[in-house]
Amino acid sequence: MKLAAIGNLTLLLSLAVVSGCTVFPNPEPPRVMDLALPATTHQGVQESPLSLRVDTPYASEPFNSTRVLAKPTPWEFRAYDDVRWRDTVPVVLRDTLVEALRSSNAFASVISDTNPANAELTLISELTAFHAENPESAPQIVIELHMQLIHNRSRASVCTDNFRIVEPAAGTGIEQIVEGFGAATGKLASSVIQWARACGLPSYPERDQPRQP
Repeated sequence: MKLAAIGNLTLLLSLAVVSGCTVFPNPEPPRVMDLALPATTHQGVQESPLSLRVDTPYASEPFNSTRVLAKPTPWEFRAYDDVRWRDTVPVVLRDTLVEALRSSNAFASVISDTNPANAELTLISELTAFHAENPESAPQIVIELHMQLIHNRSRASVCTDNFRIVEPAAGTGIEQIVEGFGAATGKLASSVIQWARACGLPSYPERDQPRQP
């Protein structure tokens, strides 16, 4: 009986392959999420004539991935099922910072590291936390970022700071978790803008001196 059952299953699978069908259900594709920043008013008078390049943050695993992460214990990471970010976390965070810095009008122009144009300053960073803690009871979003503002001509560090944002989520559902990530990233962006404005940047861009004949 067992051999007959196996033979029947083999025949069924062979017919399914020939007919182009499958007897197994296709898994649902994961939901693709993005960071939605809360509505804020950062616009104002341009404070610096300098241009700024925002580099993609450095990150190691598991943060250098598209997974939406939770950390239920101090020694374990887990990924939410059937959901992912639209790109790797560093890329999504970079794009969000570029958008916020452009809206702030704090610099003459703001570009990402995918843009071949030159800039006077570069914002580099290292991402060490981007996850939800206590995901099953009282979830809160944690983001940690070490940032440096670099003068491109001299390669000197103009400003350095560490940012840590802790934002409670409204609930344990994935929509509420993703909304919490958006709110936390919005607070991070506001803090970065204030920090950059208080950095004591030059009041004008440096120009190449003309060569003597």
